[in-house]
Amino acid sequence: MSDLNEAALTGWLEQRFPGESGLSLERISGGQSNPTWFLTWGNRRMVLRKKPGGELLPGAHAIEREFRVLHALGPTPVPVPQALHLEEDATILGTPFYVMERLEGRVFSDCTLPGIPPADRREMYLDMARTLARLHAVRPAEVGLGDFGKPGDYFARQIARWTRQYQQSDGPRIAALDRLIDWLPANMPADDGAVSIAHGDFRLGNLMFHPTEPRVVAVLDWELSTLGHPLADLGFCVMPWNSAPEEYGGIRGTDWAEGGIPTQAEFVAEYHAHALPTAPLTAFHVAFAMFRFAVIFVGIADRARAGNAASEEAARLGPLAERFAIRACEVIDGARVTTGDPA
Repeated sequence: MSDLNEAALTGWLEQRFPGESGLSLERISGGQSNPTWFLTWGNRRMVLRKKPGGELLPGAHAIEREFRVLHALGPTPVPVPQALHLEEDATILGTPFYVMERLEGRVFSDCTLPGIPPADRREMYLDMARTLARLHAVRPAEVGLGDFGKPGDYFARQIARWTRQYQQSDGPRIAALDRLIDWLPANMPADDGAVSIAHGDFRLGNLMFHPTEPRVVAVLDWELSTLGHPLADLGFCVMPWNSAPEEYGGIRGTDWAEGGIPTQAEFVAEYHAHALPTAPLTAFHVAFAMFRFAVIFVGIADRARAGNAASEEAARLGPLAERFAIRACEVIDGARVTTGDPA
């Protein structure tokens, strides 16, 4: 079962891609995000992403924004799949959806990159840094994304937003999160006016690498993208060095250095070497990223308790809220970001 109205989809495809026939679907994702399928239509190989059914939080699962940013970035040096068609008529498949080209490559959920030669591991991480720098070098207004978010005061607005979400939770209080809510506003750098297209979830698992070469061929899952400060993405991107494998796939406590993975400091230096002039990454930026991630897991735990979580993994992921809050406090206590070499 594809869970899609195949007759309605066939009719839609006949209008958008005439001259082809023969529909094949394979469900590849549901999880906490937008349901996704591999779609084959004749000789065309595509990916279909749609909003989930049911009641959604305001602004959540905004596939229209995903399509818009993919389409805007298509002509830029940022590697993205080609955005093909957006369908906002919910009567066809029950919710709006879009299709994009299907690329061939490798996606890794394990940040230690098992089975990859050490030299390739190093280059894959460094190319991840370069790819992020290329994204942040794109000027939003030049690609039609000048109104994609609110410019300025990004961290202040984000801290306030995620603090409200945590305070509205009916779950148990988390001492480390309560501490971060006090610490982050008191240690927030002055707004330097830097604004970029922020992916919002830029990590190894959302990148596709070439089938055989250690280079990024596509940045995926733009659901959380907006206009934001570039160091928010960079702080999020270095979380693997500050979290363990059981904490959403970190590398802390593994033999990552012997395996060829660069240090956090080397990764950050590679980003800065290819980015527009950008302020240094500090413990604040890493702690902010982990605070935001922790509150996301609070929401997952809330949905699991209510019995309406989007994934059966929700009950397992919920406890990570406290783990990431604790890791954020370790960052601000030890200023690990200054060394780039967490134990």
